[in-house]
Amino acid sequence: MPESSNPGHSRLNKTHKISIAGVAAAGAAALAFSVLPGSGESGTAVAAEPVAFSVTAAGTSAKAVRASIAKQHVTAAKQAKAKAEADAKAKAEAEAKKRAADAAASRSAARKPVYANNLDGWIKQSLDIMKSKGIPGSYNGLYRNIMRESTGNPNAINGWDINAVNGVPSKGLLQVIQPTFNAYHVPGTSWNIYDPVANITATANYAADKYGSMDNVNGAY
Repeated sequence: MPESSNPGHSRLNKTHKISIAGVAAAGAAALAFSVLPGSGESGTAVAAEPVAFSVTAAGTSAKAVRASIAKQHVTAAKQAKAKAEADAKAKAEAEAKKRAADAAASRSAARKPVYANNLDGWIKQSLDIMKSKGIPGSYNGLYRNIMRESTGNPNAINGWDINAVNGVPSKGLLQVIQPTFNAYHVPGTSWNIYDPVANITATANYAADKYGSMDNVNGAY
C-alpha cells in the first residue's frame, strides 16, 4: 500500500528521514552518557555537567613550559660559563701580578749590596746611608778617624777622659757620647750606640754639622 494511503502517516522525504535518524542517534548517545551505572536505580537519569576541553590549548601550554625550562637551562649554563671564565681570568691576573712582584723583589735583592761584617763593610754601608741622607764624608776621612779613636773596635769605651769623669763616656768606633749619638742619630739605623753603622753615621752627621765633614776632623772633636 502506498504511504500516502496509510492514515496518520505523513509524507517524509529522504532529507527528513536522514535528519530524524541523526537526532535519534544523538539522543541515544546523550542517554547513554546521562545514565550512570551503579546509581542504585536502573535507568535513572542524572544530569551531567558539560566539560570544556581544548587539546590545542593543553598542547600549547605544555610546549610553553618546556620552552621556558629549556631557556632557564641555557641561561644557567651561560651564567656558569661566564663565572668560570671570570674566575679563571681573575686567577690568571693574580698569578701574573704575583710573578711580577716576585721578579721585582728578586731584582731588588740582586741590586742590594751585601756588606762584609768588618770595618771595611761598616764604612761602605755607612757611606751609602750618608749619601742617601746628604751627609758628606769620604772613606778615607771615616777610616782615619775610626783608627785614631778606637782602632776599629766597635765596643771600645773611653773610661778616663772628661766625658767619662762626667759620667757619659765616649763609646763605639768613633767614640761618641750617648747624648750626641741620640741627637744626631740617622733614621733607618740602629739606636744601639755600639752598632758600627749607626755609630759611624751618627758621628759623621754630627761632624758635618760642626765641622762641615768628618774629613775635616783631625783630632779630638
